[in-house]
Amino acid sequence: MVRRGKRQNPVTIVAVVPFVDLKKQYILHRKVLDGAIQAVCESTEFILGPEVSRFEQGFAAYLGVPETVGVASGTDALRLAAGALGIGPGDEVLLPANTFIATALAAYSLGASPVPVDIDPATYLMDLSDAKKRLTSKTRAIIPVHLYGRCHDMDAVMHFAKEHGLLVIEDACQAHGAMWRGKRAGTFGDAGCFSFYPSKNLGGFGDGGLVATADPNLAHKLKALRNYGALKKNCHESPGENSRLDSIQAAVLNVKLPFLDEWNRARFRVARRYAERLEGIGGVRMPVFDHNDEAGHVFHLFVIQCEKRDELLACLNGKGIQAGIHYPVPIHLHQAFAAFDFSRGAYPVAEKLSTEILSLPIFPEITDDQIEYVAAAVEEFYGN
Repeated sequence: MVRRGKRQNPVTIVAVVPFVDLKKQYILHRKVLDGAIQAVCESTEFILGPEVSRFEQGFAAYLGVPETVGVASGTDALRLAAGALGIGPGDEVLLPANTFIATALAAYSLGASPVPVDIDPATYLMDLSDAKKRLTSKTRAIIPVHLYGRCHDMDAVMHFAKEHGLLVIEDACQAHGAMWRGKRAGTFGDAGCFSFYPSKNLGGFGDGGLVATADPNLAHKLKALRNYGALKKNCHESPGENSRLDSIQAAVLNVKLPFLDEWNRARFRVARRYAERLEGIGGVRMPVFDHNDEAGHVFHLFVIQCEKRDELLACLNGKGIQAGIHYPVPIHLHQAFAAFDFSRGAYPVAEKLSTEILSLPIFPEITDDQIEYVAAAVEEFYGN
């Protein structure tokens, strides 16, 4: 008779290094965050209340712009801004091939055509020389994405836009606080769009977004569009929708905003430590950035290029390290845009990098020991 042992439960790997640790940040600021939420609950001013106005004014002052309009998400910020600027059916909108799909959906949802542009292999940002090749008589706007927290060369973008008569809608959803020559991302173009998804450099406790602009007429349109087309109850001046930043999210953001620059500096220190620790490892390329410029790149993500990316990702995950990929599928290869008949091979840099890029854990509260654990695991994988 063969005796069988007890069935063993599968081993569950608990993350030693989470990709982002939202709980740690909450615990550090729990008392004031809980108090802010409770205050909204007690006031019962949940929709477009004083906390929203306070955040709009505070973030406008932070950015250095006269107008900001809180909306329900970063996706809505992009779409409503484009719509308020007149983007619609028949228009074409230039945007990078490597970005989150929300950038392209902003154009697509309005009946316009998203036109992917290849990217620079060093910065991962839109390549303006390739953008020039994609121009047609239908091109109306360009959406530079300050991807991963790196601010575009906005002098070059604005010159390109002026030369070709294009609207500029900045996607700053990953670049809260990033700067180009002393001016913050999201303040150069006709509109700057932000997301306050929980994991962003400035994140709420749910979805939220905002549009920044120097144009009071555009701000007026956006304030109506987000609220069923009305600035006053039952006075609907346009066919708007429901896309409002709610008061609880605004209250959380009001607590967090004073810490944003400090958190960004912490992220930059983490990025510099990763770059120093991983430099020289065969099979790995670091992101290119000025190690003395804390403002140009606020490192929402720390993205490396690496050989055997998928194998490395599996190895890291197996050691309890939550790495990720941003983004594994370029915009033109998503099934969602199959109707545009984008061809594989038309964006060679974006396609190549989509198989090589890997995002390592980064958040302001990550410890030196956690950074070392990640770096050592990468080093061990490549046999260095």
